[in-house]
Amino acid sequence: MESVNGNEIIQLFESWSPKKYACMPNDPIGLAIGTLNKPISNVLVTLDVTHEVVDEAIAQGCELIIAHHPPIFMKLSNLRTDNPQGALYEKCLKNDIAVYAAHTNLDVAPGGVNDLLADALKLENRQILDHSYDEHMMKLAVFVPTTESEAMREVLAKAGAGRIGNYEACSYTLAGEGRLRALDGANPTVGEVGELHVEREEKVEVVFPSSIKNKVLKAMLNAHSYEEPAYDLMAMEIKTNEQGLGRIGKLKEPMTLKEFAEFVKVQLDVPALRVVGPLDRSVQKVAVVGGDGNKYIKTAKFAGADVFVTGDIGFHMAQDAEVNGLSIVDPGHHVEKVMIKGVADKMTQLCAVKKLPVTFIESNVHTEPFKFI
Repeated sequence: MESVNGNEIIQLFESWSPKKYACMPNDPIGLAIGTLNKPISNVLVTLDVTHEVVDEAIAQGCELIIAHHPPIFMKLSNLRTDNPQGALYEKCLKNDIAVYAAHTNLDVAPGGVNDLLADALKLENRQILDHSYDEHMMKLAVFVPTTESEAMREVLAKAGAGRIGNYEACSYTLAGEGRLRALDGANPTVGEVGELHVEREEKVEVVFPSSIKNKVLKAMLNAHSYEEPAYDLMAMEIKTNEQGLGRIGKLKEPMTLKEFAEFVKVQLDVPALRVVGPLDRSVQKVAVVGGDGNKYIKTAKFAGADVFVTGDIGFHMAQDAEVNGLSIVDPGHHVEKVMIKGVADKMTQLCAVKKLPVTFIESNVHTEPFKFI
């Protein structure tokens, strides 16, 4: 069986959850330990990287771990192997296990952590809670001989240009005449050096997100038959690819806060949780942020949420939310474990499309540090 290079796997992962989506300053995402430049057949997906998780990866024959929480969160001042964290890194390196972290970029990505939590809570008509990323659209207008316009449209479409909403290969074409006089030293595709030449041409216009500008220009220049192609490149005010942290949506039917809290316990598989607000209050509009959502309390309230589901809520933040009429259900940080199955399933699908023989294994190690008594 043909092996798969680790870089291929991560390129595929980042086509879904790119680093540019990260919304925390200096978020330590990406390759944290080891190398991706090696054959990989088995990948362990986990929330956290602990000694037990690395032992699991070794037992499963995994060459790569994809984690949500970065194993190296703060800059290292040393790499001593006589302390638990240093010994963890040593274990990974000795067993040739690479570790890749996708943190807030996976929170933001469509189908990532926050969508998975919203799925579990059965939220309908969901929207982004806090917008953190977007791109400006650009427009390319390129002038080509009429006989080459169809081929150019196909090349630009394959490069990703011309995608608008649920439509692709969108373009506009305008016929006209192009004039040129080739000077000494030129090697013209049409016309002769020193002579004014008139060519039937078409102006092909396409739009695309700014992030693929270089890819689109390269495709156009490689496909163009002219020695010096004529084209216009324009920035547009229109934005696209809007992404962000958290989700807000509605339950199918209203519940009391107590009923909703019990529902969250079951859906997110937690033994206990904390609740802020009157238990008999009716709730239907729900905001959710995986992990620590303290800084999004005001955002959730402003968005009209009846209740905010998030972890690690501080005492004074809970008091402020209660005074402002926002209920909170805090099931803890560890509910982000939904990413284990979510990432394994998504990557299995992506690799199947590309016919990459890689197995994604869901970690069975419980990494919740808290005990509930």
